[in-house]
Amino acid sequence: MMRWFLLGALALTGCATGVAPDLERLYVGSGATVDQPPVILIPGLMGSRLVDADGTEQWPGKGWRAFLAGRDNLALAVDSATLESVDDGLVAHGLTDRVAGRDYYASIIRILESAGQYQRGRPGERVTPGRRYYYELAYDWRHDNLRAVAQLDDLIEQIRVDHGDPELQVDIIAHSMGGLIARYYMRYGPTDVLDSNDFPLSYRGEGRVRRVALLGTPNLGSVSSLHAFIVGERIGLRRISPEVMATFSSMYQLFPHPLNDWVLSHRGAPLDRDVFDVVIWRRFEWSIFDQDVRARIRKQFRLDEEGEAHLVLLEAAFHRNLERARRFVWSLTISLERVPWTMMTFGGDCHLTPARVVIEEVRGESVVRLWPDDIRQPLPGVDYDRLMLEPGDRRVTKASLLARETLDPAVPRHPWSFFPVAGSIFLCEEHDRLATNISFQDNLLQFLLSRD
Repeated sequence: MMRWFLLGALALTGCATGVAPDLERLYVGSGATVDQPPVILIPGLMGSRLVDADGTEQWPGKGWRAFLAGRDNLALAVDSATLESVDDGLVAHGLTDRVAGRDYYASIIRILESAGQYQRGRPGERVTPGRRYYYELAYDWRHDNLRAVAQLDDLIEQIRVDHGDPELQVDIIAHSMGGLIARYYMRYGPTDVLDSNDFPLSYRGEGRVRRVALLGTPNLGSVSSLHAFIVGERIGLRRISPEVMATFSSMYQLFPHPLNDWVLSHRGAPLDRDVFDVVIWRRFEWSIFDQDVRARIRKQFRLDEEGEAHLVLLEAAFHRNLERARRFVWSLTISLERVPWTMMTFGGDCHLTPARVVIEEVRGESVVRLWPDDIRQPLPGVDYDRLMLEPGDRRVTKASLLARETLDPAVPRHPWSFFPVAGSIFLCEEHDRLATNISFQDNLLQFLLSRD
């Protein structure tokens, strides 16, 4: 494990001096290896393009529309019988590689091709022996993550067919929420274990997955996801409203793990509050329980009774999504009897990142505060900045990346957080830019291509 820490430190030191590694010179010579496992690249939330039946891109949109357009068109309807989200005709079509000139996944793909000598594989097409291949898992990130897990299972099985090897193993590069998808797959495969608290392990990844690189993955959840549900998510010059975000089943599965002290009192003491309990959301009038949000929802309907009926349906679906998310996060931290794959984590630890929210009492009313500057009447001696923010990548804290409830590495990991990782490398990069970081790319290729 220590050699990975040293490798990351050396790479980062080089970049700090303004000298970047020549990745092609470092790795092109390794092309003699003909049995290199194929790679699957799994993007995070909002990392796949969504197109409609006419082929028009609805997410993120072309050109500057990506930063100017409203996003009400992304809201999903709810099936009144199952309370599951309903397909709206949008399909995933490739990764969000660039948006209005900004790089998201384009550079990591370029490095895989140029320095790693991988070429893009397409499911259903036979491969040329002796070449390296990478595949993209584009998925509709609005739906329950288990849909993407099923897609991943299908893709791996198809890759085995295309390579003519029923015992073939793959490597996975997973960004953000994509890491949770990969981790669930390796434990349970496409089986839905979220209807109870039993979590029967199948070790589906055994013999199918060799190595996994987790990039900025919120392994113990993200308080930033709570921010998005409460005030919406800013995209360019507009926001995706809380009522739209609430229709994305996947987002609930990013909430802070119950092991986290995610909410504090005005005095800085942890509060025993369950983020997966709908009563909390009603009590503080968050998301679809906010009166302004409810008024906007009602305006969508011609008759008042139709609006009220729709709100009842949304609330039932909200409750269901919370319960599934509770089990989803727990399913990823229970102990394994064996670990037949190798995981590395890569992530940021230089930017202050939301780690907790504070409940402030104002004239007898409890009000949530998302940022230290929001505190109206700060108490003497309480360092809200240190309590509410921790080092990370502005989205995911270092502690969550490592699946730890505390930053202090000297404190043993919680016994209910089983996270077998070979090592971790830290970058000074923001969440959406992690894949573009050349130190990450350098260490990633070393991780994938090394044979020891």
